Amino acid sequence: MKQHKCIRWAFDLASWNPTLAQLAQAVAVIQPEERKRLMKFVFLDDFLSSLVGRLLMRKFVSAHSDIDYKDVRFARDVRGKPYWLQADHKYRNQLSFNVSHQGKFVVLAGISSESRQEATATTPTTTAIPKVGVGVDVMKIEYSGGRNLAEFFRIMQRKFSDNEWRYIRHPQHNEYDQLKAFMRHWCLKEAYVKELGVGITVDLQKISFTVDTTHELDVAASPLTGTTLRVNDLPQNDWHFEEHLLQPKYCAAIAFKNFKPELEKFELLKIEQLLVVTEKATDAGIVDYCREALRKRRKT
Repeated sequence: MKQHKCIRWAFDLASWNPTLAQLAQAVAVIQPEERKRLMKFVFLDDFLSSLVGRLLMRKFVSAHSDIDYKDVRFARDVRGKPYWLQADHKYRNQLSFNVSHQGKFVVLAGISSESRQEATATTPTTTAIPKVGVGVDVMKIEYSGGRNLAEFFRIMQRKFSDNEWRYIRHPQHNEYDQLKAFMRHWCLKEAYVKELGVGITVDLQKISFTVDTTHELDVAASPLTGTTLRVNDLPQNDWHFEEHLLQPKYCAAIAFKNFKPELEKFELLKIEQLLVVTEKATDAGIVDYCREALRKRRKT
């Protein structure tokens, strides 16, 4: 049998104005190819949000294995999705995790599946245990596009089922309520396809969510868990969903495959919980890299 542990972490980038020393500590633990990828960002905001995502992944893997934080390594699959690069396969824990960031929030949802052998010689071993998985997404509830909101909705309507669109454009919803409903559904779709590892490349009209309406989605009431999914009009009973409101303007969704966790809110982490002391942070190359990164401009 397996025992599953679920974590939900969030980091508020507004809480961190990095010093050179802090940034060097953060950068020192990531891989050279990750540094190269990060430096391609034009804005410091994007650089930091992507960096924090990588630190969250390392913290999660380190916390659920016997690998030191500084030694955790990742690779990417053919779709570009990061996965833990194990030196061997001796670890009993199977880890599933996913990261998302938008605006000032970076979030991670993760599941640790620990195998436990029952103390009986008659336990059947032929039953296949479904593999668990998780996808997460965070969205800021605002519209900053060039068109007016009505035109944006007209273009995006083809991404939603008729059932979803009726809820989004409900006559009793004011403009903000419609935008919030839109972001809730988009967040759920993103979380679902991210667990599948396919990205937004499928027919999203065939992915139809009925959101939890038993309570208003607010900071106090979240997470809501009554959301259901139909794909090609077939119910997906092996999926469970959570909707969170991290702050009044930030919603997050988690898609769990073959797993229904106990209800918990996101834990808000501080930068001190993501940094570790390492001699590499004083290397001249790391320090120069961080100086260059800190010269990047902020978004207005």
